[in-house]
Amino acid sequence: MQSVNMKTVMEKFHMNNFTPEIDLESVRITQPDISRPGMQLSGYFEHYEANRVQIIGYTEYCYMQQMSEEHRNEIYTRLINQPMPCFIYCRDLEPDEIFLQHAKERGIPVFNTSKATSAFSAEIIRWLNVKLAPCISIHGVLVDVYGEGVLITGESGIGKSEAALELIKRGHRLVSDDVVEIRKISEETLTGSAPDITRHLIELRGIGIVDVRSLFGVSSVKDEQDIDLVIHLEEWDKEKDYDRLGLEEEYTEYLGNKVVCHNIPIRPGRSLAIICESAAVNYRQKKMGYNAAQELYKRVQSNLAKKKEEE
Repeated sequence: MQSVNMKTVMEKFHMNNFTPEIDLESVRITQPDISRPGMQLSGYFEHYEANRVQIIGYTEYCYMQQMSEEHRNEIYTRLINQPMPCFIYCRDLEPDEIFLQHAKERGIPVFNTSKATSAFSAEIIRWLNVKLAPCISIHGVLVDVYGEGVLITGESGIGKSEAALELIKRGHRLVSDDVVEIRKISEETLTGSAPDITRHLIELRGIGIVDVRSLFGVSSVKDEQDIDLVIHLEEWDKEKDYDRLGLEEEYTEYLGNKVVCHNIPIRPGRSLAIICESAAVNYRQKKMGYNAAQELYKRVQSNLAKKKEEE
C-alpha cells in the first residue's frame, strides 16, 4: 500500500507544527481523502473516518469554542480515541489547550495553515491522490512532445534514449529515461515521472550518463507528465504486416487504463524523433475531431461512388 509520511506533508504545505515532540516520519498517511469532523463534534460518531486527514475549518472551530470545558473533554476524548494521521486547522486558527493535551497524549500531530479551508482541502486531496496512487515501474522513456506525454518503449538498445535526445534537441522535454514510474491518478489518467535517483539523467551507450538539465537547460526537463500515447519500437520484420492506414486504434494497458499505442518498425534511415513528433501531433488532431485516415477513407468511398455513377 502506498503511503506518505507526515513530515513530507508538513514541508510541502508549509504548515506550523503544534506538536514538535511527535516523530512525524513515523506517522503515515494511506488515504487521499480528508474528513471534516463536524458531526463528530456534535456527538455523532457513526461512520467516522478516523484514518483520514482531519481538517478543522472556521465552522468547526467556532462550534468548539462555544462548548463548555466539561463538554470539550468528553467530545475530544471520543474524537481522538483512535489512531489517525493528524489534525489541521485552517485560516491560521489555533487549537485550544485541552485539544492539544488530548492530541499529545494520543501521539497525534496537530498543525495549522493560513489557507482557506476549501482551497486547502482541494489542494491536499489532489496532491495525496498523486502520491498515493497505484504505481508501477516500467522500462521506457517518457518525453513531453508538443504537450502530449509520449511513452517510448521497446527492447533494450533499440534506440529509445537516442530518440529522446533528438527530441530534446528539437525543443521537447525529458521526463524520465530508462525507468518510468506510472501512477494511476484516475480511471482516465496515468501520470509518469522519474525515480529520484535518475531524474534529469539520460544514458547513451558509448558515451555514458548525460545530465540533460545541465547540458540543455531547465526548459528541457519536466518532473511529471500525463501519458497520452505509447510508441513501441521494434525491429523491422519484412514478414510482418504493419498498419499503413490507422483506421483502428491499437491500445496497451497499464494499471487497468488503456492508452493509444503505435508499433513502429525500426530500420536504418528512419528518423525516430520526427516519427514521434508526427505521432504526437496526429494524436492531438484526433482529439480535436480530425482523423486523416477516416478522411482518406471518405475520399476513396466518394471516388468509387462517382465512378459507379459514370458507368
